[in-house]
Amino acid sequence: MRRLVLGCGTIGHDIVESLVGRPGDLLVVTDDSGRVTALRDSTVTATEADPTDPSNYPEFVDMVVVGGDDATTNLTAADRARERYPDAFVLAYAGTNADEADIRAMEELADRVIDPVSVAADRVLGAAVGDHAERMGRLLRALRSVEGTLAVVAHDNPDPDAIASAVALVRIADFAGVDAEACYFGDISHQENRALVNLLDLRMRNLEPGEDPREEYGGFALVDHSRPSVNDSLPDDIEPVVVIDHHPPRAPVDARFVDLRSDVGATSTLMTDYLHGFGVELDGQVATALLYGIRIDTRDFTREVSEDDFDAAALLLARADASVLDRVESPTVGPEVFDTLARAIGEREQRGSTVASCVGEIRDRDALAQAAEQLLNMEGVTTTLVYGYRDATVYVSGRTRGADIDLGETLRDALDQIGSAGGHADMAGAQVPLGILSEVDEASKETLTDVVRDIIAGRFFETLETAPRPPAFDSSPAAFPPERAEE
Repeated sequence: MRRLVLGCGTIGHDIVESLVGRPGDLLVVTDDSGRVTALRDSTVTATEADPTDPSNYPEFVDMVVVGGDDATTNLTAADRARERYPDAFVLAYAGTNADEADIRAMEELADRVIDPVSVAADRVLGAAVGDHAERMGRLLRALRSVEGTLAVVAHDNPDPDAIASAVALVRIADFAGVDAEACYFGDISHQENRALVNLLDLRMRNLEPGEDPREEYGGFALVDHSRPSVNDSLPDDIEPVVVIDHHPPRAPVDARFVDLRSDVGATSTLMTDYLHGFGVELDGQVATALLYGIRIDTRDFTREVSEDDFDAAALLLARADASVLDRVESPTVGPEVFDTLARAIGEREQRGSTVASCVGEIRDRDALAQAAEQLLNMEGVTTTLVYGYRDATVYVSGRTRGADIDLGETLRDALDQIGSAGGHADMAGAQVPLGILSEVDEASKETLTDVVRDIIAGRFFETLETAPRPPAFDSSPAAFPPERAEE
């Protein structure tokens, strides 16, 4: 990070002190000779010069802090800095004498404005100049590097967390001045997910598999998953501009901006953090979607939940539409769900406290997850696996409760070599291509089901014998760095 501080009043000096020692370069330009001397004595590179004169600025910086005391001078400095560094993150203090008009004008120039009231709060000031602001700056630069429309891609057959995160990132792209569209492959077939999209009128484009979207979009962002072609139908050679996910990854993630934080329970929590940090207004539509995304992925705050999840939910709750949430959670259940559940019960194979069930050919893959949830209610059952096939692919959904295994890692170990798998310690899924096995006539369906059962259940039960244990969930910063570029 290369940081430039323009002006160094009382607040600017506090900001400089918080930046000293951070990795990267720091240059202060101020016309206060006393400040320059004091800063140099503290080994800070400082230049005595006019902070509103671009000739005193370095060639390139990542972040600009406007920190003088005078509102008029700060407005001029912010205007010159924005013109000189259009892609930099600009953090500006409005000034001790700033009025509402000054603050509004500053908000047109800067990515984050600190007004004279909010600077009194150490928490706001710390968030404004710390790792969070730097992360926001990198996200803005990545978004603004896109020429054309950005496709914000959720994983295939998106769940509420992916849906809400995609819509939220579109809002952030709009804040950055970038055209963006929320997209997904597959279907939104789960009745609650359909209700969420329809009741909130969320705009999402359903992409067609097999078509190369690079002909239409200038860049791609992935939310709630981290690699193209893994749990989405993008070409595997696409290089994403942005990746934001809360799942623990397993292979290197390559993008201009990567935010992988497995210390939170939902990607919607991360998106709420960004929206709040940028000061983007949280309307009822987005707030309701994000709150539901957090609730679903944390199982109503009972699974892998962190302090950040609670903070995000508290922020969203005041803006969310409770009546819409009530309607989303009480949708009409289609007959396919009941059919799949009946087959899962009838075809179950139980070993100890684990149940695996092959339901054969399916029409609604989301019914698998609902069946896996319901089977957990059986007495003596702590782990369930329900799977079926459609369109030359076997879809697998697993759940566990009270078992000492990491289900996501278990499915990876069992099925990654023949397909793709992953998820959480207690909720996971997989997809396995049928390949040549799918080329059978109707009379052979029973044989195909038997083959699928032998492969999936066989590998799963074998892997259970040495199943990985679930990780201890530690939400401390030391346990989980805020950003990781590898899995």
